[in-house]
Amino acid sequence: MTRDQTPDAVPLDRVSVTQMLTEAGCIAACEEADELLQAGGGDPDVLDDLVSRRTKGEPIAWLTGAVTFCGVELIVAPGVYVPRWQTEPLARRAATLLPPAGVAADLCTGAGAIAAVLAAAVPTAQVLATDLDDNAVQCARRNGVKVFDGFLDDPLPREFEHRVDVLTGVVPYVPTDSLRLLPRDVQAFEPRLALDGGVDGTDLLVEVVRRSARWLSPGGWLLLELGGDQAEPIGRLLHEFGFMGLDVMADEDGDPRAICAHLG
Repeated sequence: MTRDQTPDAVPLDRVSVTQMLTEAGCIAACEEADELLQAGGGDPDVLDDLVSRRTKGEPIAWLTGAVTFCGVELIVAPGVYVPRWQTEPLARRAATLLPPAGVAADLCTGAGAIAAVLAAAVPTAQVLATDLDDNAVQCARRNGVKVFDGFLDDPLPREFEHRVDVLTGVVPYVPTDSLRLLPRDVQAFEPRLALDGGVDGTDLLVEVVRRSARWLSPGGWLLLELGGDQAEPIGRLLHEFGFMGLDVMADEDGDPRAICAHLG
């Protein structure tokens, strides 16, 4: 839905954009209207296009080209998984655990959100990242992240074996059958590669736990985002692989959102 394409059409203003976004089900319609008006740059045709795309579900970050994550402004290219505010507590926790001269690695980095936050919080540390998606790799590099192209830890340089102090990952963890329950716009636009975690959603979570000892230094920390009832089985697996100090991080509703532990 856009304004009528006639010579006498009235350009969209903040009130009309907000109303259209509200009718389309956008929760933060007022804030998004301001972002789209700014992205439109005063060009009514550009704004028309942006509003039309947003009402069809295209992520606001793809339209504006940026998102703020833990106070860090990030470029988000179309087709790249959009960093969520729900991941911010994991990123902040990781930053507190990273020593000044430490090494961090972020797997499935996407736009490079966690890696960028770690680099900004601890500028004297070495921060590495990986991603399998070429678009994400290029986007992360535009955000100043040192990122390697490949599956999980496969592309990390061997020189960092047993030297990583903080290993993070927002790997795909949505059970395959639950993908259909995600919001319509997420299903329609965001890359399935960044979402589908297999039958119970833990395929890649388990794989990261199994691979982590190769990279972590003694006492090094592993932080993983997860959901649903995944904290219990992943917690058991962490214990089996010699991790200690297990902590499950919950969201505002008290639901598990991340798990962290250090190698004993």
